[in-house]
Amino acid sequence: GRKVVEECNRVGMLIDISHASDRSFYEVLAASQAPIFASHSCARAVCDNPRNLSDEMIKALAAKGGVIQICFLSSYVKTPKPNPAREKALAEFRAKYGNWRNIQDEEVRRKIMEEMQEINRKFPPDLATVKDLVDHIDHVVKLVGVDYVGIGTDFDGGGGVLGCNDVSEMVNVTVELLRRGYSEKDIEKIWGKNFFRVFNEAQAVARKLRQS
Repeated sequence: GRKVVEECNRVGMLIDISHASDRSFYEVLAASQAPIFASHSCARAVCDNPRNLSDEMIKALAAKGGVIQICFLSSYVKTPKPNPAREKALAEFRAKYGNWRNIQDEEVRRKIMEEMQEINRKFPPDLATVKDLVDHIDHVVKLVGVDYVGIGTDFDGGGGVLGCNDVSEMVNVTVELLRRGYSEKDIEKIWGKNFFRVFNEAQAVARKLRQS
């Protein structure tokens, strides 16, 4: 694993620690010479989900110049209210199809998606809102500053909240940021400048390593 990190640094590849365990997070952070990032994770202090980063992790990430990109997957944004009927239906769905995302047959995938949509119709999910999402941005900004937070929707992996369920509604996040007093400069950082800073720093580390 450390050799993989070393090679990523050498070629200028960004290292993403979303989906990593807490232990892996700290070990990768210690091993990497370049800043790393969480491409789609939220703040555990706001929503206690193991896929989110703790305050200590966010501070450590920022101390090395990294960025946490807030994910739009509702269950990472807000803990849903208990819904036994929905949970039972989802458990049966998973038992029936397993990891259905690996299924290549388009007709089979279409039928699976229709069944998932029917579950959502019968048992609507308790979705987070854009305001809930921006609460995570607020938390990171108050914790470590606006230079270390970004956006990582995960729309292709289940992301979506009320008020921002696809790219056509992303302006609503900016509207909420403006409503809370964020400046245009801050919003530019959140919407991409922070990510590109990390990307450029990873490239700079790679150039330095290749020259040594």
